[in-house]
Amino acid sequence: MSRSKQTGGPKSNYTSPKRKEGEGRSTVRYRCGLSNTIQDVLHQRPGWIEVKDDCEWDFNWCDVGWLRENFDHSYLEEHVRICHFRNNYELTRKNLMVKNLKRYRKTLEREAGRLEAAKCDFFPRTFELPNEYHLFVEEFKRSQGSTWIMKPVARSQGKGIFLFRKLKDIMDWKKDGTRSDDQREENQVESYVAQRYIENPYLISERCVTRFSLSSIDDQYVHLTNVAVQKTAPDYDPEKDCKWQLQQLRRYLTAKHGRETVERLFQDIDNIFVRSLLSVQKVIINDKHCFELYGYDILLDQDLKPWLIEVNASPSLTASSQEDYEMKSCLLEDTLHVVDMEGRLTGKEKQVGGFDLMWNDGPVYREIIHFENLGSTSLTANTHLGCNNDRQKQLRYLLKPFPGQKRA
Repeated sequence: MSRSKQTGGPKSNYTSPKRKEGEGRSTVRYRCGLSNTIQDVLHQRPGWIEVKDDCEWDFNWCDVGWLRENFDHSYLEEHVRICHFRNNYELTRKNLMVKNLKRYRKTLEREAGRLEAAKCDFFPRTFELPNEYHLFVEEFKRSQGSTWIMKPVARSQGKGIFLFRKLKDIMDWKKDGTRSDDQREENQVESYVAQRYIENPYLISERCVTRFSLSSIDDQYVHLTNVAVQKTAPDYDPEKDCKWQLQQLRRYLTAKHGRETVERLFQDIDNIFVRSLLSVQKVIINDKHCFELYGYDILLDQDLKPWLIEVNASPSLTASSQEDYEMKSCLLEDTLHVVDMEGRLTGKEKQVGGFDLMWNDGPVYREIIHFENLGSTSLTANTHLGCNNDRQKQLRYLLKPFPGQKRA
């Protein structure tokens, strides 16, 4: 367990004494720095007990700020788990994600050839500004008339993002928009990425959320689909939630484009997950105390090509509807099953709840997937992404109660 001790110094020390005699794995003491869905899931988990900051804990669902401030000053017992890797920003900062993907692609081309390296061509042309400004200008001039999107590397929820088609807009940005108030005082320039905008997104009913058009690139409600942005729109209706479950999207695409096309699409999406993680495998500090629930932003274009837009270290866990709450609750429950503080897993599982084991020196398995309400018999898939996978049945087998413990 971990104990927080207040000291006279500027930092707090965190130690984790060994478990006390008689404290089995069916009792888990947790801390949680958030007040949304994860708090509900942790509170309802059998045998889990919430503790205060200065008490011993086994599990900590913290924000990245807490981790960066406290992890290096901690001693953690072997069983303790925290919900972030120490340098998760290697994948979740927009500039570092692209930097690592570019390096990984070059390594593949050198060691395995261009065909293998081409499997990493799933992120838009991207430059870090101001460092790569001159490279960006060269590319910009080669693609006159194209739309670009500008994003601060370390902000979220659509903050600081804008679209542009003229270099004049960049000059104005360099003059006025590259520094936050704090950075102006410190005379530091905020880093951005300039990225080719996907001008042909796949649309359902001719819209993302608001009706899509490139005629106006200044309307954030057209081009930024973040809920944090959309909910500020004058005509936003929270009762008409625009989110679909992945299973619903897969059914829609299959009915419209056919099973083989959609199977290739979801294999391409799986490839994004695996390749992006491999790109940071050697740089992420793989501490055994840490795990991560990443949020992937993937955009489909009209050709059903998936593009990786960004990866989030703290994907939103606040629900926008009852359906969204149920989906996120199941996601978080299964995340805790995978972390397995209770010691239920054998290490041979191919599935844990709605999660698939996708990679262990290669694809783990391929099996027959049955689709519902499509009139199909079977289809080969390498994961259950977007498919019907009897989660409840799988969990009933996995979550056997401890001796003397009643099933919840």
